[in-house]
Amino acid sequence: MTWTAVCRLEELQPERGVAALVGEAQVALFRLLDGTVLGIDHTDPFSGANVMARGIVGTKVVEGEEVPVVTSPMYKQVFDLRTGVCLTDGATMPDRGSLRPRPEEEGRHMDSGNETVTLKTWLVRVNGEAVEVKDART
Repeated sequence: MTWTAVCRLEELQPERGVAALVGEAQVALFRLLDGTVLGIDHTDPFSGANVMARGIVGTKVVEGEEVPVVTSPMYKQVFDLRTGVCLTDGATMPDRGSLRPRPEEEGRHMDSGNETVTLKTWLVRVNGEAVEVKDART
């Protein structure tokens, strides 16, 4: 996948999220106070709703390091904006019985026998005034 221009940098307000459609994927973009722009999937993996860009942006101390985070507006799980990892203790995917996993759940991984939920992250760069995104998996 190639880089896709989604907006101008000036259109992103610090500490706020916006959603962008990249191909068929919805990407949540966040401009931090230091000017860094980060991207994660827009779909909340716990509810299935496309709401992550509307989450509350902030920081959380993780292992002595302050990391940028977003809190889902649905069930309030906290996600590391750099890695997509859910930082909320005890947060696991809801049991949906025999339903097949949604495509956005493909980023889940197991950690010491406990399921850890991870949002897909997107590569983001600022090219002149254009904010561009690219699938991190390609």
